[in-house]
Amino acid sequence: MRANVERWERRQVPLYLAALVLGAVVGVLMPGVARPAELAITPVLGLLLYVTFLGVPLDRLRRAVRDGRFLLTLLVVNVGVVPLVAFALSRLVAHDPALEVGLLLVLLAPCVDYVIVFTGLAGGAQDRLLAAAPVLMLVQLVSVPVGLRLIVGPGVVADVDLAPFARAFLLLLVVPLVAAALTRALARRTRAGRLVRDGMPATMVPLMMLTLAAVVASQIAGVERRLGSLLPVIGACALFAAIMLVLGVAAGRVARLDVPARRALALSGMTRNSLVVLPLALALPAHLDLAPLVVVTQTLVELLVMVAAVRLVPWMIPLRERRPRAGRA
Repeated sequence: MRANVERWERRQVPLYLAALVLGAVVGVLMPGVARPAELAITPVLGLLLYVTFLGVPLDRLRRAVRDGRFLLTLLVVNVGVVPLVAFALSRLVAHDPALEVGLLLVLLAPCVDYVIVFTGLAGGAQDRLLAAAPVLMLVQLVSVPVGLRLIVGPGVVADVDLAPFARAFLLLLVVPLVAAALTRALARRTRAGRLVRDGMPATMVPLMMLTLAAVVASQIAGVERRLGSLLPVIGACALFAAIMLVLGVAAGRVARLDVPARRALALSGMTRNSLVVLPLALALPAHLDLAPLVVVTQTLVELLVMVAAVRLVPWMIPLRERRPRAGRA
């Protein structure tokens, strides 16, 4: 079993790229799959997070809750730095209110779901990021409306329904976490529980592939139809990821976090809560009809970036600091 898991993990980046390509091809050639694929995203992502949480021992999670320095730095990056970067990049699309609102809506909301999975794949502190997820979810209930009000005006805030945040908190955090805890308790008592606990890690890479393919297949046709209007958004989202990666790495160094925490911080700053924000964008008035496609475009750009980040972040934040060779005297 362990050999199979290692085989999947060694090939995860090309496998994830293949899943993205497959999702795009299916979504473009068979537009009818968009709705079923969209409905599949939440249960598949919930199952992926269940497997992830199953691999995080409860004692590590309890220790992670007490890591105040990491949580404070995470909040500074996501609530202090990100809004400034989001505001600057939103000027690239400020000529179109729908593009501006959609971009701000997604960039202001820190991710609390698949970033935990990617953090684990990159050797980051997924336990500490998981412990911080409820705080990030609650904080964005305030930071998203306040950011929109300050940058765009109060009119848009009145049209934003924040109920999807509560739904996502329940389905993508509480339910998988409770299910993982029950599985661990069952594993201590029964052979069946141990088989589930020990066998589920082998499904991590296939579940991630399924999640990536479902997200892309569900949204790619809509983006393709309005690609000309969305090109500035693609550039803004790519710039956001690059800028936040650099700033996240720097913030982790300034805060003197350990290597796993710095990797988690860098990935958290780059990753946004697009799967939760999308229902908010869909509920906006008709004159902002491009806003949901902006959120979807950010998702597609982010997935490509995160697949690369699984390799890039460990290279930028190595377990041992690179030291220049001493010159000869």
